[in-house]
Amino acid sequence: MGINRDKPGRWKTDIIRSVDMYNRWFMEHAPEAFKGVRAKTATDVVEALAATKGLTAVTPKLLAGAPQILPALRMSTCPPLAVDRLIGLAGVDGNLVKSMDKLGRIPPKMKPTELNRQLARIGNTLSRLADRDFLVWLDRRKPATVAETDRAATVIADRLCGSLANPIVRNAQETRQLEKVAKWLRDRGYRRCLDRGAKFDSLKPGTFAVHVNVPAALEGTKKVTVSVDVAIQPSKTSRRVLPILLEAKSAGDYTNVNKRRKEEAQKHRQLLETYGRRVKYILLLCGYFDSGYLGYEASEGIDWVWEHRIDDLAKLGL
Repeated sequence: MGINRDKPGRWKTDIIRSVDMYNRWFMEHAPEAFKGVRAKTATDVVEALAATKGLTAVTPKLLAGAPQILPALRMSTCPPLAVDRLIGLAGVDGNLVKSMDKLGRIPPKMKPTELNRQLARIGNTLSRLADRDFLVWLDRRKPATVAETDRAATVIADRLCGSLANPIVRNAQETRQLEKVAKWLRDRGYRRCLDRGAKFDSLKPGTFAVHVNVPAALEGTKKVTVSVDVAIQPSKTSRRVLPILLEAKSAGDYTNVNKRRKEEAQKHRQLLETYGRRVKYILLLCGYFDSGYLGYEASEGIDWVWEHRIDDLAKLGL
């Protein structure tokens, strides 16, 4: 018997309760999560402005030595530049810009001469499009004051965080969900395994691990790694069994969940192909998960626990 996937009669009520729970959390805590990241981002932006002398010296040498400042520089222009737009305007290698923006590093195999040429193009594009409405010192000889720099850093940080608003909220929500699961388990005597080298199938009874990589097969031959949020080895097991694999999911709207639902199904199929019906892959849901999403996951054989009824974890033998 399933936990929730075989009980469609109560899906509608649970969806309403889940949405209400997410909305309460968002109204109470999301602004704080956003402000915390914005404060850290503003500090980083001040450092970027200092390094570039207020965007008056965006040189190849500077960009090569501090590639991680590129996101802040993209938000300093008018209009703010998306990664692909900067690539197109500067006429440079997309891998270079994406590596600087996402990884904070220069691709190691680029030839120095070509790297210098492309970084110069990036710097020229950013300088030409610099937003003089708040970078007011660019049109005068007098350098920026502390107040002007702080004001500009706040604007850039707001732009940068605005483009990252959904990931910021999603990361804060995931952290909260995992903390709630950990507390639920600890209250029942479970201990967290802190050994990063421990294999998921070697967890001792009564322990759990967070952010676990599970080796799996793809189409019978190619090996892949399936990442799960929590692996739990039940304390009441008398024989060697696979741990329960729990995936924490939250959503602030209905659109994105129906785009993402195939991801869980793919993970589940890979795990089944590798470990058979022994594997238990469970979702922990909070937020906007509609009947279309639930029906899809149920048809794939995936069950779930609603966060507003987290005690249903006990039905897994925990």
